[in-house]
Amino acid sequence: MIKSYILFVFFFISAILCAQESINYAVVKDIPYRTTGDPYGLERCKLDVYYPENGKDFGTVVWFHGGGLSGGSKFIPEELKNSGLAVVAVNYRLLPKCTIKDCIDDAAAAVAWTFKTIEEYGGSWQRIFVSGHSAGGYLTNMIGLDKKWLQVYGIDADSIAALIPFSGHAISHFAYRESLGMKETQPSIDEFAPLYYVRPDAPPLIIVSGDREMEMLGRYEENAYFWRMMKVAGHKETYIYELDGYDHGSMAAPAFHILKNHIRRILGE
Repeated sequence: MIKSYILFVFFFISAILCAQESINYAVVKDIPYRTTGDPYGLERCKLDVYYPENGKDFGTVVWFHGGGLSGGSKFIPEELKNSGLAVVAVNYRLLPKCTIKDCIDDAAAAVAWTFKTIEEYGGSWQRIFVSGHSAGGYLTNMIGLDKKWLQVYGIDADSIAALIPFSGHAISHFAYRESLGMKETQPSIDEFAPLYYVRPDAPPLIIVSGDREMEMLGRYEENAYFWRMMKVAGHKETYIYELDGYDHGSMAAPAFHILKNHIRRILGE
């Protein structure tokens, strides 16, 4: 009896995996999510959409690349390909050619574009997740916690299915602090810090960090405090993961496993 049950489970899982592998995916590149503005903004404010063809009501991950808000470019993470999910990979304006407000506003504009457009590709606006690594994690936190950025575009931040930052700042971003003449070892929590907007009614928050001894300056500890203050504020769905043995750059690859598990949980799959 037990052997028969194990065989049933094996074939059931195999069938699911085969079904996912048989799905065809399409990519539409360099879609402008802004149509007005300065030449640099028009150049950078584009996104790629990777999605399962003929899919219906699938989940979507809006993905922001890292690079300290001063470098990097959009890409579809390999770990999210062929997973049944759509990915919206976003380029945003970079310092010093813009301000930190521009970076955050671009992130909000791209998420708003996704809410308003993803159903044209077969997805559901009720199944949009926001994630990113490093600077991308910071942008994820900012537009998810501080509701004013998305309100400009007629979107309620609480409509986001979950925020899943990978090693993102919870304090004010170091590039912003440097622009104020502060040392990288001098932390601050002001209007450009996700911690400033801790609240109990935010979307589910899944924080992933590298090993505290291998991360960038205090990155795990600031996120641990972020996690704690969200819990103290009464937020019911805040999680934190520390990936032992992984530094700031390498932690992203295993973090996708956590991301996909939480997406499945939230979507009831």
